[in-house]
Amino acid sequence: MIRMWKEFSKGLWKELPPFRLVLGLCPVLAVTKTADGGFGMGMAVVFVLTLSNLLVSLVRKIVPPKVRIACYIVIAASLVVAVELLMQAFAYTLYQKLGIFVSLIVVNCIILGRAEAFASKNPPHLSVADGLGMGLGFTLSLTFLGAIREISGYGTLFGAELFGPSFKPFSFMIEAPGAFVCLGMVLGAMNYFTNLQRRRRGLAPRANPTHECGSCGLCKGTER
Repeated sequence: MIRMWKEFSKGLWKELPPFRLVLGLCPVLAVTKTADGGFGMGMAVVFVLTLSNLLVSLVRKIVPPKVRIACYIVIAASLVVAVELLMQAFAYTLYQKLGIFVSLIVVNCIILGRAEAFASKNPPHLSVADGLGMGLGFTLSLTFLGAIREISGYGTLFGAELFGPSFKPFSFMIEAPGAFVCLGMVLGAMNYFTNLQRRRRGLAPRANPTHECGSCGLCKGTER
């Protein structure tokens, strides 16, 4: 249980996909004009990521290494088709809002990255915990970013009016440049907070604080 909690919780802060691992930025920038758009995309990723991790873990010992990536893509594509059909049936308005980015979940770096780096090397229960944690962290990130942009750009949150008629929307925040600016501010704030914590512990600030995945070359030998 301790190991499962560790694998689950790392995706909520320590290895938060968009802001720590800097993965899956295409939907982060494209579908976060509103909080509900970010939440809907995040939940779709939770579904695909959790089940793909589970299936990859189950077949990890029988899939030949040479075709493993193709196998991961087939698994992810099958799950994405299921998500699209469910959205069309029960949340068609959201499906129209997300558009092509639902289909692009197939090649999302988070899906393939977790399959290759974790699920293919660990048992099913840990892979499910990893997928759930990473997916929920991704959902919270998109919802938070979407909320900031929606409040400043529309004056609403999940479609509910927050301010009176005197409010003047900052329309820049719901445009493409505003997505980059908002993402940069959040990344800067998280890096500042991380380095502040390290200073309080008597450690030097990280030279590259966004990389904490533990599996890439930048992380090897660094103090966790």
